[in-house]
Amino acid sequence: MKILVAPLNWGLGHASRCVPVIQTLVARKHDVTIAGDGMSLRYLCMYFPELPYKEAPQLHLQYSKGNSQIGSMFRQLPTLFRFIRKDHKWIEEIVRRHHFDLVISDNRFGLYTSLTRTAYITHQIMVKMPQGLTFAEKWGYRLHRFFIDKYNYCLIPDYPGTPNLSGDLSHKYPLPHNARFIGPLSRFMHAPSIQPNCTYDVVAIISGLEPHRTLLEQQVLQTYAHKKEKVLVLEGRIGEQPHPTISDNIHIVSHMEDHELLPYLVGCKKIICRSGYSSIMDLDALHLLHKATLIATPGQTEQEYLAQLHQTQNSI
Repeated sequence: MKILVAPLNWGLGHASRCVPVIQTLVARKHDVTIAGDGMSLRYLCMYFPELPYKEAPQLHLQYSKGNSQIGSMFRQLPTLFRFIRKDHKWIEEIVRRHHFDLVISDNRFGLYTSLTRTAYITHQIMVKMPQGLTFAEKWGYRLHRFFIDKYNYCLIPDYPGTPNLSGDLSHKYPLPHNARFIGPLSRFMHAPSIQPNCTYDVVAIISGLEPHRTLLEQQVLQTYAHKKEKVLVLEGRIGEQPHPTISDNIHIVSHMEDHELLPYLVGCKKIICRSGYSSIMDLDALHLLHKATLIATPGQTEQEYLAQLHQTQNSI
């Protein structure tokens, strides 16, 4: 089969959880093309340099600096819907031109088409709302269902029963007719036996949209600049130079290959990262959730819910 795989460029989580999907498709001798934009496309091209790729429309959203994202997200809704229309127009043109047998979208709403089969990957059938707006969750669920129903398949990367990783996000409301659970997706699912490297006491994985990606990095650096712990800071900035180190006990790198990072994750005492769902799936695959400090992006209700669900601290 000729298959197109296209994740949403919202941090690296959507791209990273497409890694095992692409690996499986390639192992089964399918003809795979990667599509996307920004950092997530660069990440997958780095991971699969032998695969062809296509530039998809770009989504330009930014979080506010405050502790609530509701106002910011509502103001950017017109931008989001323009992006969905561009994505839909783009996929129709791409399928007509290249005759893909299957399109796999990871949370890109607009990659549905009647010209071929389509699959949509998501871990949040419902959309978590902040306190005071929980009444609107049913509306968010119905809006998301509107797009999910346009796909042939909806694939949920979680366990179907209890325990599970996504909680209410995929288990509270009725599943769409085309949905099924496929189990968690992690690029570490088939990681070989790992020899721990105990060089660092703390590994901080920085990710997410600006400005909160930089704010978290600054918080980590300020916290550990005058402490004894050895800290590895992974900036999540592929292809860019790392910021200068401010202290002898802190080592900053822009990016690491998985085989370089895994020994440090296994050998450290504490892991600091966002409470994004892909990070949680990665930690679960490595059996390292117990030593993770998950930091929710302020006002990002999904991450706040997941941090609480997995009973982690919200401070470093």
